[in-house]
Amino acid sequence: MARRADIAAGLPVVFGLDRLQASAAIGVSATTFDTLVSQKTMPTPRLINSRKVWDVDELRIAFKCLPREGEAREAVNTWADVV
Repeated sequence: MARRADIAAGLPVVFGLDRLQASAAIGVSATTFDTLVSQKTMPTPRLINSRKVWDVDELRIAFKCLPREGEAREAVNTWADVV
């Protein structure tokens, strides 16, 4: 039987990521990602039954809303302002 990770690797488009995939997608550790979610810097997950899944589009928007080096945090929208 094929593993979920093997199947996902072959998909042309991915809509949702688990916690480890989401943290890796934005380039931080899972612990840092948890902090960003609790600070509302990153979106909260969607639920599929009890499984937590992060929306790829929401992660992308949240990432684009992060300040650039030298830019004040207040100068950028939060991801929630955009969606």
